[in-house]
Amino acid sequence: MEEIEVPQYFICPISLQIMNDPVTAITGITYDRESIEQWLFNNKNTTCPVSKQLLPRDSDLTPNHTLRRLIQAWCTQNASLGIVRIPTPKPPLNTLQVLKLLKHLHHHKTFVQLELLAVENHRNNKCLLEAEVPRAMILFIINCYRKNQIQKGLQEALSILQFVKIPKKEWPLLVKDHDQIMDSLAWILCREGMENSVAVKSHALLLLKKIINKGDTCHVLERLKPEFFETMVKILRHGVTQQGTSAALHVLLSASSSTRNRIVMVEAGVVHEVVEIEMGAPEKRVTELTLAILFHLCCCANGRAKFLSHEGAIAVVTERILKVSAAVDDRAVFVLAMVAKFSGTKVVLQEMLKAGSMAKLCMVLQADRAKYLKDKAMEILKEHSELWSDSPCFPRSSFCAYVPY
Repeated sequence: MEEIEVPQYFICPISLQIMNDPVTAITGITYDRESIEQWLFNNKNTTCPVSKQLLPRDSDLTPNHTLRRLIQAWCTQNASLGIVRIPTPKPPLNTLQVLKLLKHLHHHKTFVQLELLAVENHRNNKCLLEAEVPRAMILFIINCYRKNQIQKGLQEALSILQFVKIPKKEWPLLVKDHDQIMDSLAWILCREGMENSVAVKSHALLLLKKIINKGDTCHVLERLKPEFFETMVKILRHGVTQQGTSAALHVLLSASSSTRNRIVMVEAGVVHEVVEIEMGAPEKRVTELTLAILFHLCCCANGRAKFLSHEGAIAVVTERILKVSAAVDDRAVFVLAMVAKFSGTKVVLQEMLKAGSMAKLCMVLQADRAKYLKDKAMEILKEHSELWSDSPCFPRSSFCAYVPY
């Protein structure tokens, strides 16, 4: 291959290889389709690699048939030298083909085909959106819920909604037009004995997270029912995939921003399950989510009561301070502050001493942390100093060494 002189215009400017499927961008530069799509979509660039001109991701890439035929002819002429002829690329998907597929949703293989198209490449996304595939998938999911029947294609429908990149501005209207989607997803999460149950529920949780993050958040969160939170507690208790659990925690964190939801979440048993997850020493991001949820739920008296009813709650929150991230330190210190201030009975404060909470707060005073956090730690230490200053568990030297700014 090195002895053969390849015409320069056969070479992709990105991959520096002979182009298999040459396409011309709106800037007039020709690239191999795979390379330019990876540049635009995977690497999230918005400029032409050669001209540096603006190149929007949704701009057309026009197949350069003339150049492709020249490359194929050249490959054929040089076949004796080991050059392999490039295959004729498959014609790109068009919206009409997708619309034809949607007429056959009663066949399971149609969902499989649509899922493959959604996964295949980014250029299919435009056709799937134009054919309103996301709307069709949501209607199918709601139809399963209304019939109280798990139908073939449900797993693929949920998966398609993950892969198709729906513009953020379209999500609120999509959810508003199909207001039973939240109930439908909660119904899926409740179902037992489904085929591929773990995968289906994980997909449902990821879709829930997406709806709450990109939809009309207030409208969605206000409509959550107590049964929804009871279902989420069961999911956390019995477990799904790691990705699914993370999505469930994201949903609960968003929901906990509402005072009304906090009360319902506490009654459903969210506090206990979140502490249990944290007792398992999860990865950093999960810990950040669990501590953030505990912070919101401990803002109400019932939440603090449930927190204190778990034997390991104070200990596990204390242990996480200065060991995970600044975000965790923030939430953990404020959880302990609320417990000490509003629920600080002698028994609770003694438990905090035994769990090492006071020692950790003194360490916060000396650590490289924000002033507001150090002030909050000092506030906790001073507030009940009469009770624990004489205790052998209290780190007097560390406390006295800190001089607030």
